[in-house]
Amino acid sequence: MLFSALPGAVRRGAATAVVLSAGLLATGCGLQSATSYVPAAGPGSITEVVDGAPLTVTSKNFTEQLILGKISVLAAQAAGFDVTDLTNVPGSQPVRELMLSGQADVTWEYTGTAWLTYLGKKEGIPDQEEQWQAVYEADLANGLTWGEPAPLNNTYALAVRSEAVEELGGISTISEIAELPVEERTFCVEAEFNSRPDGLTPMLAHYGMERGTPTGVPEDNIGIYDTGAVYSATDNGDCNFGEVFSTDGRIDALDLTILEDDRSFFPAYNAAPVYYTETLEEYPQLAEVFGQIAPTLTDEALREMNLRVDVEGEEPADVAFDFMVEQGFITEPEGPLGEE
Repeated sequence: MLFSALPGAVRRGAATAVVLSAGLLATGCGLQSATSYVPAAGPGSITEVVDGAPLTVTSKNFTEQLILGKISVLAAQAAGFDVTDLTNVPGSQPVRELMLSGQADVTWEYTGTAWLTYLGKKEGIPDQEEQWQAVYEADLANGLTWGEPAPLNNTYALAVRSEAVEELGGISTISEIAELPVEERTFCVEAEFNSRPDGLTPMLAHYGMERGTPTGVPEDNIGIYDTGAVYSATDNGDCNFGEVFSTDGRIDALDLTILEDDRSFFPAYNAAPVYYTETLEEYPQLAEVFGQIAPTLTDEALREMNLRVDVEGEEPADVAFDFMVEQGFITEPEGPLGEE
């Protein structure tokens, strides 16, 4: 917090120190060390709006955040900023502190995370636009400005193996589970989702299925699995319905089908660019740059990109580069490729 009161040049120097310490922290924790690598790029629809102004980009250290962070680095570089790449920071709270203190200028954050975790609200807002508006208004007082949200909504979801859809009457929505015979209402969930106040039990009640009753969802119909094992258990047919995250690449890799949350139970977790307000006021062009990108970031796009990293082993920076080129935001460079 101390650095937020420092002059811009001094604040930038302090941010450099944070880059080094964050890299050491990641290494010390056995995580992949922070890297500033992104492929060299040529101009596209994002054109230079500044001439070498400093900008620090940050992200958390899981796959989707690394991809979004590298997209931000590529976009900011194309717009003419001198970018400090502070992606791959371990944990949500350290990223939040970097943004609040002004040591970072832009990140991608999830509306539900900010509302429930950072702002301490008790319940999420299922309506995506309402949730974004509530976070936008609340965070202005914290010196942060939220840009328009992307369609991608990385929230909880229920998925079924695609080959079982027709066997289950062509099911496409969660509410249709209640129309199935009790013996077909089987679930694979992680321990956390099983016990969360916004998890399995209230979800079943919201959809008219009482947990632990012979006419609702008997306890024997619920399997508790370790983190990540739900996907393979669902694919193997250990249950009909598995708890997943809507942008996880394994959904496509295993050919799972997400059921529509047609009664809007799950909170909204749309990703949106978040700016340090002082930086946005100094460089309002940032909103236009990131405003081009946000509408293209769908659940489907992120599932595909997450799959390439988590399943196929590609680098987040390379996956982000390919996406930016495909969308026309940047182009392949002429001549030999370089690295930043």
